[in-house]
Amino acid sequence: MGKENQKISPKKLSESTGGKNLGKKPSKDRIAVYIKKTTIEYELELKKLQIELLKLQNHVKDNNLRIVMLFEGRDAAGKGGTIKRITEHMNPRGARVVALEKPSDRETTQWYFQRYSQHLPAEGEIVFFDRSWYNRAMVEPVMGFCTDEQNKRFLKYAPLFERMMIKEGIILFKFYFSVSKNIQKQRFDSRDDDPLKQYKLSPVDAAAQELWNQYTIRKFQMLTETNSTIAPWTIIRSDHKKSARIACIKYILQHLDYNEKIGKKGLIPDPKIVISGIDEIRLMEENLLKPGSMPG
Repeated sequence: MGKENQKISPKKLSESTGGKNLGKKPSKDRIAVYIKKTTIEYELELKKLQIELLKLQNHVKDNNLRIVMLFEGRDAAGKGGTIKRITEHMNPRGARVVALEKPSDRETTQWYFQRYSQHLPAEGEIVFFDRSWYNRAMVEPVMGFCTDEQNKRFLKYAPLFERMMIKEGIILFKFYFSVSKNIQKQRFDSRDDDPLKQYKLSPVDAAAQELWNQYTIRKFQMLTETNSTIAPWTIIRSDHKKSARIACIKYILQHLDYNEKIGKKGLIPDPKIVISGIDEIRLMEENLLKPGSMPG
């Protein structure tokens, strides 16, 4: 095949490329590319918020705070990508990401919460759970990895476990990333086509679309049983990944005090993206007979 007939695949630029090169002068070793204005705006907004996150981390360290952030949601909802942007410039010595593999034979015989409690933060630390003990609320019962009795017991004890954490001084955030069924499918398809993303595919992913309604029922049950005043859920609508990331970070910064914090106006998340747990429960109650039409 001649060179003139070869198809050249477009190169996807790394995130922040546009913002870093904004205003740079032309030169012989630079190639001009077109970048969406919205992408530039997102990158600049993200950088501003990441600077605030560094201020927050310094405050956490200086004041010996302990923070736990849970990121839950269906597969391909954008949990991992959001955690990555939050922790990108943080000092890893004080910001840990916990993403556990399936339990070992030994771990399956332990108290269920024991596997997670050992990863809770010491003073001055922030811990991010990319999936957490709430595996037993959705993934495990839907996929048959736990019994109905184990699921019911979990829903009873999870609020007590979290209450103990909070009473011990741990600050807890619980985020549920809500993705629609058609967007989830698009993201699965893109993973299948991209060799750099294929590691993300799993048998659980393959069943996610077929078991959509079962996940919805379990989500409703989870929110109803574990959304409390002391440990509420915060829902993040994540069909648009970049908007979801920005909204989630703003919510975190809005709800924590730290030195040299920017004005409140710059930390107000989009109310169409950030939904309270109680409002999500009400929405789901109104649509229980048509689970396929509800947000993921």
